[in-house]
Amino acid sequence: MVSTEYERRIAARFATFDQDGNGSIDREDFSAAAKALLAEFGVPARSDKGQALYAGAEAFWQGMAGIADRDGDQRITREEFVSGAVKRLSDNPDRFAEIARPFLHAALAVAGGGGDGKAGVADAARVLRVLHVPADQAEAIAAALDTDGDGTIGEPDIVPAFARYFTVPD
Repeated sequence: MVSTEYERRIAARFATFDQDGNGSIDREDFSAAAKALLAEFGVPARSDKGQALYAGAEAFWQGMAGIADRDGDQRITREEFVSGAVKRLSDNPDRFAEIARPFLHAALAVAGGGGDGKAGVADAARVLRVLHVPADQAEAIAAALDTDGDGTIGEPDIVPAFARYFTVPD
């Protein structure tokens, strides 16, 4: 696949992070995602799970800013996202997985509720919908993440898949 097609696909994923739709990604987008997930699952922000989700969102923001915020203005433009993703993450998708891991771990705990680090497929689809993935796609993606067919999705399923989605063309 040619580089421009790859860049186009990565740019399309930008909207997943731009929660407020203002054309840039910033700390508030990550906080908004955490707040929306907590509201969706009825988890208080001051609970251990709520605090872990906010901490994971902050760690994710810091990692993304370190990779993509080229001008240091604490905003990631679409161009910076494309450049950061293509130039840095395509060479090292594991790096992206590691910066996303704390947020994804906490999101699974919020969605799963059982304390086993797993969420059901339906709850994983809810998470994706909250993060602005269209409903039909969210259902299909969540089902595909259940690679062993046990009806649950854990960190070993979601972290590598998340990294592939944002760093490798479909």
